[in-house]
Amino acid sequence: MTTVETTDSIQTKKAASRNKAAKAKPAAKQPSTGPAASKVDASDELDTARITKHDRVLTLLTRREGATIPEMMEATDWQQHSVRGFLAGTVKKKLGFPLTSKKLDGELRRYRIETKRGR
Repeated sequence: MTTVETTDSIQTKKAASRNKAAKAKPAAKQPSTGPAASKVDASDELDTARITKHDRVLTLLTRREGATIPEMMEATDWQQHSVRGFLAGTVKKKLGFPLTSKKLDGELRRYRIETKRGR
């Protein structure tokens, strides 16, 4: 083979691979308008309700005993600095919850969202 024939065959292969790649893209999904798509059961929505990591941490913080950083790390699979950032940035600043911490002798520091009681 000569260099011209080699160059032509390489260009032909490249063009063919580009065409295959263009054909391989899936077509956009068309939304279904059938009667089955419009029926939504309320019990199915409740079963598929998503519990976010933020919800998990807030639930731990509203418990009577509060939560330690290792407990929050375990519940969310976050690292320690991410939990601390969430407490300072989201819980205190964005949401405005009154966050308190308490450390008893020999125990880990426990964080808690103070809720108003008696109202």
